[in-house]
Amino acid sequence: MAAPDGDRLRSTVAEPPYSISIRSEEPPRQQQQGTLARSDSGSTGERDRRFDQFKTFGGRLERQLSSIRGGAQTHPHPAAADVGGGEARDSEADTDDDGELPTADRYFAALEGPELETLRPTEVPVLPEDEAWPFLLRFPISAFGMCMGVSSQAMMWKTLEQEPSTAFLRVSPGVNDALWWLSVALMVVVSATYVLKAVFYLEAVRREFHHPIRVNFFFAPWIACLFLAKGLPEPVTAVHHVVWYALMAPILFLDIKIYGQWMSGGEWRLSRVASPTSHLAVVGNFVGALLGARMGLREPALFFFAVGAVHYVVLFVTLYQRLPTNVPLPRELHPVFFLFVATPSVASVAWARISGEFGLGARVAYYVSLFLYASLVARVSFFFRGVRFSLAWWAYTFPVTSAAIATTVYASAVTNALTQALAVGLSAVASVTVAGVLATTVYHAFVRWDLFPNDVSIAIRRRPRAKFGKILARLRTSSADLKELVISRHGGSASETSSVVSEPPTPMVDGRGRSRAEP
Repeated sequence: MAAPDGDRLRSTVAEPPYSISIRSEEPPRQQQQGTLARSDSGSTGERDRRFDQFKTFGGRLERQLSSIRGGAQTHPHPAAADVGGGEARDSEADTDDDGELPTADRYFAALEGPELETLRPTEVPVLPEDEAWPFLLRFPISAFGMCMGVSSQAMMWKTLEQEPSTAFLRVSPGVNDALWWLSVALMVVVSATYVLKAVFYLEAVRREFHHPIRVNFFFAPWIACLFLAKGLPEPVTAVHHVVWYALMAPILFLDIKIYGQWMSGGEWRLSRVASPTSHLAVVGNFVGALLGARMGLREPALFFFAVGAVHYVVLFVTLYQRLPTNVPLPRELHPVFFLFVATPSVASVAWARISGEFGLGARVAYYVSLFLYASLVARVSFFFRGVRFSLAWWAYTFPVTSAAIATTVYASAVTNALTQALAVGLSAVASVTVAGVLATTVYHAFVRWDLFPNDVSIAIRRRPRAKFGKILARLRTSSADLKELVISRHGGSASETSSVVSEPPTPMVDGRGRSRAEP
């Protein structure tokens, strides 16, 4: 009866309760680090999570849900989890991922170039540079420039058909119909793609909207829709007024936001964020005034014309003096200089429709646009040689088409051989330009597949973490390593002690033949 009790006592002493939590600490930690490495690299077929921070539903909520579902099984010990995930957190330790968007100062600090399209050498993007990103992340808001270029062509051919100065051309209405439907199809494709980007990558859209330069392109979809309404094969008077108000409401909202930032100063002041693309923030008012005047909405058209005229004067002076920066535009962005021509061209036609004649005010605006057009074309080598193709080339299309429309309307007021020849010549240049840029775009999009490169301008880190914060992160990781080392050493001594205590005594035989236990 004593033997079983002794066995029970020895088994109780041999297996202390704390020996369960200190066995083989190192192999699970190595296995966990391997799991994290495979999850981060994505090389084993698992879903790549590097783009989750830009996804609408792939941010911290998804990470929290995944940690709730499998956190207990993946991280059995807090210290081991902290050490195992140290490298993963170190890669994200440069920024505070608190949901805040980069400020204008952050964009200027991280990006360079007049259009803020290039990442500075000292910056590290939050997305990989050595591989192509998902298509929606690479699709920029500036793609709506294609819609503006093609839809303005439909408007130009309708003007050539209806104006008395070009009646001798006998333009068929079918040309306008074909271009209009092509514009509608392109608008649907581009809009649907960008809506999908907003659905799946809302963070990227928000970053574009807060980008000091990209925010101007948010006028482009509504300007293109105004061109479609103006180039409608049916008479413009048949369009309901609700359509005009629906299209001008977003432009009014953007005007209030952007012009207010220009006036209030700070990091969004005009002298800092002005660029040639800022003309898009002004030209929408003139296009809306033009369409409103054609639909019989004289007072609302006059309101938008006045708002656009005042801010155009300020913008024109700011850009002419190059107050934001003295750095010249790179060759790839030389086409945006033609946006100088677009605003006065559309303004001249808008004022002619509001006043009912191509009077003094309309002629002043038209002469300014004609002079700017001539001064830019005179520098052919500056704008056309050595310029690598990109979406910026669509900045050629809309301005030259607007100048052709203004010239055609002007030729109807001042009819002679020179003005008629000028109208026909500028219209031909605009048509060739749009056709050439459209064909090149199709070639790069579907043959070379390089139309949409990685959009590094939105992949900047939100806010640099202070150096003291990095030091604290390192200290926390080091303390976790030290704590685990201490636990392992104490665990090893306890195991040795338990093994000594639990080891049964070795029987020995003394000289008299009696057995005794060795202590």
